[in-house]
Amino acid sequence: MLRTEGVRKSYGGVRALDECTIEVGEGTVAGLIGPNGSGKTTLFNVITGYAKAEAGNVYLAGTKITNIAPDKVFTLGIGRTFQLTRIFPTLTVMENMLVASRHARAADRKRAMAQLEFVGIAGHHAALAGTLSYGQRKLLELAYVLVADPAVMLLDEPAGGVNPSLVNYIADRIRELHAAGKTFLIVEHNMEFVMGLCDRITVLDSGTVVAAGPPDIVRTDRRVLDAYLGEDVEDST
Repeated sequence: MLRTEGVRKSYGGVRALDECTIEVGEGTVAGLIGPNGSGKTTLFNVITGYAKAEAGNVYLAGTKITNIAPDKVFTLGIGRTFQLTRIFPTLTVMENMLVASRHARAADRKRAMAQLEFVGIAGHHAALAGTLSYGQRKLLELAYVLVADPAVMLLDEPAGGVNPSLVNYIADRIRELHAAGKTFLIVEHNMEFVMGLCDRITVLDSGTVVAAGPPDIVRTDRRVLDAYLGEDVEDST
């Protein structure tokens, strides 16, 4: 469904991505992990057109989409969230949703409300988005992406900075969407969250893939445990 081949991207003298090749199968939940600065968000930016690849290609369902504009990527069926939520704080929750749908017809409002109900914040539809808690903003951004009904969803730290009960709630929403046929690529530092959700995990270091496979294989790889997951994860296995 989604793959990158030999993607390179530099910022100044720093190679953020170096011959980065990953593959996300249709109908799967894939994880992307690695230490800070390993290139995870840069890869998301290249896939979604927010950063230009210097070499290599990005493919969606076999079609090359390398370096096309973010709005075009969105139209083609890739939705994404951001590590730091991007909402319109001076608009209401519903107005945020209608920006995503690009229309304000009755049918669009109905669909937007259905997505707000799905993520559990429909009761805040008339509130200014800037008044929401951090966790509620995460849920709004998820609903915002869903309103366009993307085939592939890229989630950048969906569990970051939220309380454990909300982490479980978000995981349940992802499982439900996955059961309905959505494909996911998830960047996340919460290893319990990733290991419990993902079919396949890719590990980046200095912009290069150093390991990839099912969670059970990745979590027992000594190099991965030592360099990326840490002793807490090792002790819990």
